[in-house]
Amino acid sequence: MATDQSRQEAAEPDTYDEFESRVERIRNVGNAAGILRWDQEVVMPEAGTPARAQQLSTLSSISHDLLTAEETGDLLADLEADDLTDEQAAVVREIRREYDRATSVPEELVAEISETTANAHPAWTEAKANDDFEAFAPTLEKLVALKRAYADHVDPDADPYAVLFAEYEPYIDLETAERVLERLRENLVPLIDAVQDSDADLETDAFAGEFDDDDQEALARDVLDSLGYDWDRGRLDTAPHPFSSGTQFDARVTTRFEADDLLGSITSTIHEFGHANYTLGLPDEGYATPLGEARDLSVHESQSRLWENHVGRSQPFWEHFLPIARERFPELEDVTPEEAYEAANQVHDDNLIRVEADELTYHLHIVIRFEIERDLIRGDLEVAEVPEVWNDKYEAYLGVRPETDAEGCLQDIHWSHGSFGYFPTYSLGSVLAAQLYDTAEDDLGSEAPRASETPSGDEPRGDLADDIRNADFDAINGWLRENVHQHGKRYTTPDLIEGATGQELTAEPFLEYVESKYGELYELEKY
Repeated sequence: MATDQSRQEAAEPDTYDEFESRVERIRNVGNAAGILRWDQEVVMPEAGTPARAQQLSTLSSISHDLLTAEETGDLLADLEADDLTDEQAAVVREIRREYDRATSVPEELVAEISETTANAHPAWTEAKANDDFEAFAPTLEKLVALKRAYADHVDPDADPYAVLFAEYEPYIDLETAERVLERLRENLVPLIDAVQDSDADLETDAFAGEFDDDDQEALARDVLDSLGYDWDRGRLDTAPHPFSSGTQFDARVTTRFEADDLLGSITSTIHEFGHANYTLGLPDEGYATPLGEARDLSVHESQSRLWENHVGRSQPFWEHFLPIARERFPELEDVTPEEAYEAANQVHDDNLIRVEADELTYHLHIVIRFEIERDLIRGDLEVAEVPEVWNDKYEAYLGVRPETDAEGCLQDIHWSHGSFGYFPTYSLGSVLAAQLYDTAEDDLGSEAPRASETPSGDEPRGDLADDIRNADFDAINGWLRENVHQHGKRYTTPDLIEGATGQELTAEPFLEYVESKYGELYELEKY
């Protein structure tokens, strides 16, 4: 087997350097477009949309031209014949996949999709505000048609929804995603039924009240400070639909504030911190190449769900953070950490909004969106039928029926982005979060030294619950950096998961986690 040095020497330095330079140009155009999209959703004046649509379309065309140029294909062919280092081979693998997909799609279609999605954002925003699905329907119809055309160009013989799903999860096949979702549906429905039949008396009003936006923002900054957010490489803003974006040098967080939902702003902020923390953990030296980029959406979502649920919804977290929250909001003075924990984990029997859903019913929200968008792309459902089908599924799966489209099929921003195939990654991410956290707990055993301890490491580290209680996140963050973040896209998703956890993607740790947690909270004998 060749040594790393001999393999490095075997590659053609000039060829790879030229290739890497081209990749960096492509990535920097995309990163510039990302800043424009962030600006559009956070601070751009409402009337700026026509110009912004053209700007994004132009950048999309430039990126497409660079990626699909004959020079890129020639460089890929040359390098694939070389004896590359593992890192070089990973970059070539990732760009080859993107090149093959991009060269199959006409540039005109790429530009039209980009411009249409830019114009779709304000159309969705207005339709949601006015509770007017019919106003958004023509835009949605156009997006569905464009994405079907896109899928047909990539692989005319494949399931178009599977083709689009591969945009977000290129190394987890749709059958695996469907199998995981089915496993969740089979196990969560009876668990949720048992919870709703429980006589347990949980504290659900610990965070009831009216809370000022400015004070909520100050508390959101407290949350980020506690978790160790790097303000030198990030910022906090608000957006109607919270998101994070950026690179390892500039990873921005957005959240939202509602006067009667203090807990929602806290969990939303922690969720987006998880995304940004992953981005900030990517290697600086890999910037503008796949080696410095996140390993697709399920892994990205695993990071946000790990921090939101396994950390932010734990009782040790509230033992640490509740005193901080009381300083901002004295009306929480009589709330105990246990009551805060119960309130943060109550299971709702009447919630219609995905982003406000509890940890259990959340996945049925995902299943509904998955089934609807799959049928739309496959041509088994017309856009005009979406509101009624949406409402019927909510009634069947969750026992509630939306009274308006604003709280129904218009609540999510994703379809206005043309992001069909995105939703399954939310549940896949939750499953992976539990798998990673379970492994981290095993690896960071009671005798492992803390990163923050003296070099001798004589004192026991304690478990992750103690770390969370003490706001000491060095151990868990170090584990994530070592096993997930630092690798960028060097490994495929299955290889990354198996390398980090020692097993393939599995729903079992997640199911064991929620059955244990909610069985105890709701005093369920079966669990």
